[in-house]
Amino acid sequence: MGEFTILPAVDLKGGQCVRLRQGRADDATVYGNDPAAQARDWARQGAKWLHVVDLDGAFQGSPAHLDVIGRMVEAAGIPVECGGGLRSDADLEALLARGVRRAILGTRALERMEELAALAAKYGDRLAVGIDAREGFVQVKGWTETSRTTAVELARRAATAGVKTIIYTDTATDGMLRGPNFIGNAQLCDAVGPGCQVIASGGITTGDDIVRLRALNKANLAGAIVGKALYEGRTTMLELLAAARA
Repeated sequence: MGEFTILPAVDLKGGQCVRLRQGRADDATVYGNDPAAQARDWARQGAKWLHVVDLDGAFQGSPAHLDVIGRMVEAAGIPVECGGGLRSDADLEALLARGVRRAILGTRALERMEELAALAAKYGDRLAVGIDAREGFVQVKGWTETSRTTAVELARRAATAGVKTIIYTDTATDGMLRGPNFIGNAQLCDAVGPGCQVIASGGITTGDDIVRLRALNKANLAGAIVGKALYEGRTTMLELLAAARA
């Protein structure tokens, strides 16, 4: 992915580009009705990767936007990572067949941890685990349920199983435009060790947030996902890319 990658986020709900506030389906803001055009625009602005979430898929338990995602991959022309509702091997294969570079497991990674080693061996760096947590505990099924498993515990087990990428979201900060959970990201980086990269998500608002993340001095903190701050003009890809290179 490079030294530190900025990944603009495109969240899909009902075929539209939206952002949720703290993951609540009833608190959504629509930012566009052409996801492929949005994907193309982020690439034009300098993005090297794109982060896509199939929100309807996450809530219903199976992908709901496969064709839309396929068009986004083609339009963007850059690597795309995507998650949301990947609860079966068939769903995982269907998503990857659309050209997605990296598929993100969330609920399945927690509920069927015993499968992670085989999946990591099969898919290698095309597989990531998304860990969404509130107050340190993993949330699943579109953030509608909170487990008793800590983010650190799941991250450690995923890394031990051979997973090479962890995407960590503090759901309390997501969409709040107040900055990320710096402590939580540092803890996850330490938990997984140098063989697994961590991508930060949730609350990133300005280039200063990127500078502070990099100042954690975690060699395996590989990038950051930014959504609402970009859509609402709190920051720009130019600012974030400059901070990532600083």
